[in-house]
Amino acid sequence: MSGDASVRAFVALELAEPLRASLGELQQRLRVSLGGIRLVRPEGIHLTLRFLGSTSPEQIQALGPPLAAAARACPVLEARVGGVGMFPDHGRPRILWLGMELPPTALELQRTCERTARDAGFTPEERPFRAHLTLGRWREHAARPELPQTDLGPTRLGTLVLFRSELGKGGAVYTPLARFPLAGA
Repeated sequence: MSGDASVRAFVALELAEPLRASLGELQQRLRVSLGGIRLVRPEGIHLTLRFLGSTSPEQIQALGPPLAAAARACPVLEARVGGVGMFPDHGRPRILWLGMELPPTALELQRTCERTARDAGFTPEERPFRAHLTLGRWREHAARPELPQTDLGPTRLGTLVLFRSELGKGGAVYTPLARFPLAGA
């Protein structure tokens, strides 16, 4: 990272390529029945553990060592992917998501990421953590559609990543600033 400008950043677990391919196939099947939705590019889908927002170079440096330690303390995660839903839970939908059932060690990793962010000077996250993969966003008013039962099965998560997020015409572009392998990855 060069210069003194802050960057938009977040901490996430990276998805394996086979899961991303399955997500792309699911998105194409859903596109037919979900009018007006703008789908996220499959290569950009990840499991966000902590959105940081505007992040200074000093904060990026401060986050590295504790995130590396948290990753080393967490074994590779086995998660189950399934269950399509929308945010908010009621009213006009804005976000289409796919759920993830995580083991307790993943939830502890998320709590550690939250503590690490607070220790680096970020405001505490007030919303409870809900493990999900964002598949798309509605820009226009849309009726709440019927969603199919979806189960993509198990997946392994082995890398914690500190990402930079840059908004562009085709959607956000995520660039890894640092990768931290989980124990056994």
